[in-house]
Amino acid sequence: MALIKSISGIRGTIGGKQGDGLTPADIVRFSVGYGKFLLSRKRKLPVQVVVGRDARMSGEMISHLVTGTLLGMGIHVVDLGLTTTPTLEMAVTETGSAGGIMITASHNAKQWNALKLLDRHGEFLSGSDGQKVLQLAESNETEYVDHIHLGRYRQDTTQLSKHIEKILRLPLVNIPAIKKTDFRIVVDPVNSTGAIAVPMLLDHLGVKQVSLLFGEVNGDFAHPPEPLPENLSELAATVVRTKAHLGIAVDPDVDRLALVQEDGEMFGEEYTLVAVADYVLKHTTGNAVSNMSSTTALKDITEKAGGIYYTAPVGEVNVVHRMKEVNAVIGGEGNGGIIYPGLHYGRDALVGIALFLSHLALFGRSCSVMKSKLPYYYMSKNKIAIPSEVDLDRVFTGLTKKYASQPMNREDGVRIEFGKDWVHLRKSNTEPIMRIYAESDSQVKAEVLVRKIIADIGEVIRLNESVPD
Repeated sequence: MALIKSISGIRGTIGGKQGDGLTPADIVRFSVGYGKFLLSRKRKLPVQVVVGRDARMSGEMISHLVTGTLLGMGIHVVDLGLTTTPTLEMAVTETGSAGGIMITASHNAKQWNALKLLDRHGEFLSGSDGQKVLQLAESNETEYVDHIHLGRYRQDTTQLSKHIEKILRLPLVNIPAIKKTDFRIVVDPVNSTGAIAVPMLLDHLGVKQVSLLFGEVNGDFAHPPEPLPENLSELAATVVRTKAHLGIAVDPDVDRLALVQEDGEMFGEEYTLVAVADYVLKHTTGNAVSNMSSTTALKDITEKAGGIYYTAPVGEVNVVHRMKEVNAVIGGEGNGGIIYPGLHYGRDALVGIALFLSHLALFGRSCSVMKSKLPYYYMSKNKIAIPSEVDLDRVFTGLTKKYASQPMNREDGVRIEFGKDWVHLRKSNTEPIMRIYAESDSQVKAEVLVRKIIADIGEVIRLNESVPD
């Protein structure tokens, strides 16, 4: 069993002993911490929270616990039921709520679930606010309201439609061009809420030929839910077999977008953001931001369009903060997470689909040709388990000393540059692992760089073990 507490909420496997997995007691404890945090602000009473979930089998149980706890604290609840993370983010401001809780473990396997915590802007909590929630969750001093002052509960099934309506009104979403192109599209929503949201969006965009894989909304994922190439083989085969123009895959809460080309090849999750940014920057002058594990291709197209490219530590809240600082017109993360501030400050696969199709319709329907026009790099993405007794900060410090002559960034783990090549090592926020990403102008060079760094990590760990604390 696993339980990971972070500034953005709590994530864990379902069941087990309290404190070891995501148990009912832990769910209530963190709901209380979040409720206390909102009540302590008291900007406007009564306090109201939006709650929603993806289709995971544990989602309904967790939703009942979260909702009941908040109501018992005198907090009103607007329940969206089955929804997407970006829809819930927008619903927070749409309903004038003080915050939101999205019940989803995003790309994690079906035995996982989580509480994603949002502020009154529908954005993830800042580091300091998230820390306050964690501290409040550890306090046993909680006073619930009496029967007269219980929070009010209501359901709201309109928010997804409102979300899509706002996408359709964006100036860069070219509905006539999409309709005229007559796309054939295959969608893999991996048995979650994308099976509701993506076909609805495509229908409103005028796409009439849509095939749905794994469309039963039951949370029993037909394959690992992270939209990586190794998990999308059936989508790719179906695109080729049906002669579709595009395959679309989303993760369970629909904030990540991966695409399959007409030839069955992966467009590449890194290039989802690059292609959308290419379209946006051709029509809007401005800057771009991505996390420091994302491809250099975004920097290339941003500078070509006359903008300035900036990096941020990994994590949506960090990218959003940097985007606001530099007034970016597009941003996101290289995992298929697109943030388009013209709609809202949150990763949103739905707006990504609308913008990508607008670009592709004007380009001529061929994803492979579109991709061939983009600057291209090769990336090696790896994750390794690190024993709990290993101090990662000491590992990062050791690597910093070893490569002191190279440009590097220590904002988020350590990112080391070797000319245009780079490697980024960081502790995962969502799993008990270290992530190691490297990029070069060839796949072989990227993988060689990763192997070299992994060997260096082993050397640093051995040296640390030989030196007494």
